[in-house]
Amino acid sequence: MRILIVGGGYVGLYTALRLQRKLKPELGRGEVEIVVVSPDPYMTYQPFLPEAAAGSISPRHVVVPLRRVLADCRIVVGEAQTIDHSKRTVTLTTLATEETGGTEQLSYDELVLAPGSVSRTLPVPGLAEHGIGFKNVEEAIGLRNHVLEQLDIASSTRDPAIRDAALTFVFVGGGYAGVEALAELEDMARYASRYYHNVRREDMKWILVEATGRILPEVGEEMGRYTVTELRRRNIDVRLDTRLESCVDRIAVLSDGSRFPTRTVVWTAGVKPHPVLAATDLPLNARGRLRCTPYLTVDGVDHAWGAGDAAAVPDVSTDEPGKETAPNAQHAVRQAKTLGDNLARSLRGQPLQQYSHVYVGSVASLGLHKGVAHVYGRKLKGWPAWFMHRTYHLSRVPTFNRKARVLAEWTLAGLFKREIVSLGSLEHPRAEFELAAGGKPSQNPPGNPKGSS
Repeated sequence: MRILIVGGGYVGLYTALRLQRKLKPELGRGEVEIVVVSPDPYMTYQPFLPEAAAGSISPRHVVVPLRRVLADCRIVVGEAQTIDHSKRTVTLTTLATEETGGTEQLSYDELVLAPGSVSRTLPVPGLAEHGIGFKNVEEAIGLRNHVLEQLDIASSTRDPAIRDAALTFVFVGGGYAGVEALAELEDMARYASRYYHNVRREDMKWILVEATGRILPEVGEEMGRYTVTELRRRNIDVRLDTRLESCVDRIAVLSDGSRFPTRTVVWTAGVKPHPVLAATDLPLNARGRLRCTPYLTVDGVDHAWGAGDAAAVPDVSTDEPGKETAPNAQHAVRQAKTLGDNLARSLRGQPLQQYSHVYVGSVASLGLHKGVAHVYGRKLKGWPAWFMHRTYHLSRVPTFNRKARVLAEWTLAGLFKREIVSLGSLEHPRAEFELAAGGKPSQNPPGNPKGSS
């Protein structure tokens, strides 16, 4: 019997870990095979992306290698293009098929569909050309290099227009990703400015654009207002009930009429279900998420399971009819454990259990020693909230190896100064050799063959 897990994120990793333990006898006898299909050979612990962008954590410690952790599973690095559950087959593209331009098919007996979500973009003119995402570790490190590079550009020019655009940073989206990324990077850039003789912290403009009337809705209205006050105290321009209308020609045009020449537009305005869900014969809800039962089975379909951002799971912990669990990491990790247990029970003919979890609250970092939290009805801010943020996520990051490495990095960061080096050349490692060999790099911006922007 082959169990196919599509997705190597929270649900994919934790479900496979649970199945490895629950089905150990069957795996040992060769009766069961677990296959994990993931576009990357690692799982990214996304709550650590802002700290990785700020240099508090090394990029390699933000990810968990699937092959090492899932030793009893078969890892396929590729992407599911279509899923025909009626025939129990999935069509994949892998690194090998990219060479030939073809695809391959993989059959299965049980399907766990957990591809997660992708960035939800809007048809904003210029966004595709100039926007920067913040969904994976590559984008986080690229953004760090980009911000430090802008300080270098501002420091090396006397043109006020170029300097002003380089030192203006626009973040769109007031959720976790946008607020934490902006707060951590502003903290880092403010620290880095002390090493530039002609760049002061007052020269930088940091702008947060949010289409609704509040930010960080997960931590509650009071803590959201405190966050706005804290950010504005740091001279960060928070614009509520405002949208990005255009960023053509590197000019951010807002719905309130403001115009900001800028070389940095970071888009974190929400997510949407992975497109592969639309390429299946499984039932979806109005928002394109997989329609699931409280047992984490796909509604009305046998041998199919779902959880995480891609799944619409009824929230049985509340009396509100039709309410679904929020698409966040807290639910995804816990759903994965229930899913793994239920799948093992199903194979053994045992009764299934419903997924039920009362949301305990949220924590958010606003830079070094700053944060907000609303946990178990208690509201914290400042250093206590920041400490709770780090403690909580340290306890949740998978494997003891990663916990120890992250804790060691935090300890060393408290003893030594920040690293403020931009390694933008890493994004185009062959650029210098191509120039030396007489070629012209084709993937880099004109006049900037080694840069990141």
